[in-house]
Amino acid sequence: MTGRGDRSRIPLAAVLSANSISRAGSSLTMIGVPWFVLETTGSAGRAGVVAFCATLPIVVSALIGGPVIDRIGRRRVSVVSDLVCGLSVAAIPLLHFADALDFWMLCALMAAGGLMHTPGDTARYVLVPDLAEHAGTTLARAASLFDAVSRGARMVGAALAGLLIALVGAETVLLLDAATFLTSALLIAAGVRGVRAAEPRKSEAPVSLRAYRTEMREGFAYLLGTPLLLAVVVMVLFMNGTDQGWYAVLLPVHASAELGGAGDIGLLTALFGAGGLAGALLYGAVGHRFSRWAVFTVCVLLCGAPRYVVAALTGTTLPLAVTMALSGLASGVLNPILTTVIYGTVPDELRSRVSGVITAGCELALPVGGLAAGLLVESAGAKGALLAMGGVYLLATLSPLVFPVWRTMDGAVADGTGAEAGGAPVPAPSPAGEVSSSGPCAPAPVPGARTPRPSES
Repeated sequence: MTGRGDRSRIPLAAVLSANSISRAGSSLTMIGVPWFVLETTGSAGRAGVVAFCATLPIVVSALIGGPVIDRIGRRRVSVVSDLVCGLSVAAIPLLHFADALDFWMLCALMAAGGLMHTPGDTARYVLVPDLAEHAGTTLARAASLFDAVSRGARMVGAALAGLLIALVGAETVLLLDAATFLTSALLIAAGVRGVRAAEPRKSEAPVSLRAYRTEMREGFAYLLGTPLLLAVVVMVLFMNGTDQGWYAVLLPVHASAELGGAGDIGLLTALFGAGGLAGALLYGAVGHRFSRWAVFTVCVLLCGAPRYVVAALTGTTLPLAVTMALSGLASGVLNPILTTVIYGTVPDELRSRVSGVITAGCELALPVGGLAAGLLVESAGAKGALLAMGGVYLLATLSPLVFPVWRTMDGAVADGTGAEAGGAPVPAPSPAGEVSSSGPCAPAPVPGARTPRPSES
């Protein structure tokens, strides 16, 4: 391409790079913090409490952050989010080295990071359609690339986390995590400068309680008036909750008691990420040839429950490693499908507020998942907790087989207007007055739950 064309790719490349670095850092946190808690307290229950404190603010910020992201500016929100997350993570080992870290401080620092994490994810995620157009590529390709790069980064981050924890300890890993957040902030600050979609929308009305209520009502009205999106949120809510219990409590406890420790956690998480990367790339290459509903239904059944059962019934690494890789492959297909459906369903002027509501709904069970897993381990043992959480996952993922609304995902084609390609409008929002402008993200990629993405899954 010409020089001008090359320049047009820079903002998308900056967002992809920043998001991949941030995701790699999040993998370090996902493994490093639970292992740090188990090492310093020896309590699965306390690990669950820390997970609760880290994830409750995520839900709150996802719910209330949508109406302000466009007013502050997506670029600024992403930068501030990474800075706060980096500083809160760095404070944990620094206070520990100074022998000044109390348990309540650990919970407070994780809560501060959680409060700012989702707005940053949302700000980057919602820029994808604009940056794809700016770069001269299709939305489907950009969405698949965004998810594939994120999964690859989580895979690398997880492998490094397990290795580095074994070599230098969880504290040093958390300091490295802080550095990844700061790097992400610099990339967004420099690479997305001047992009109109990333700057504050001066036409928006000042933020007020009344404006919040109006815009959140619009987001909820659209979600409740769109049965497919509502079905997605309810199912992913349960998936994300159980995944949070898996990564924050169940996998660390299982690895500590039955496997080889933090190194095996890194290996298993990396295999899941590698499978997810392969699945995302595979779907991006050939997924358009098949029914979205059929592919999604098969993959969502395979991505979660099998790993809980295998972990409960085996005490060695190999069977679980194979299961994690295959589950990751299935999981990698899910987010590109959900992302395409959401982008094609939600109009641009509502994208931020609707996506904030979707993200909050998908992440509503995150605090409960980690806390429940910790309590289940202490009351029913690791095996009982794994089977119970796996059962919840299986019931949730049967939804596309049971409810006919899921079959409508084959009719939703992302064209950036909120209308289906055939010209028929997607379900309109429930009556709630006129829609106004604004708008952050479709649920973020997180876990990973997190698109209404099966939490970093």
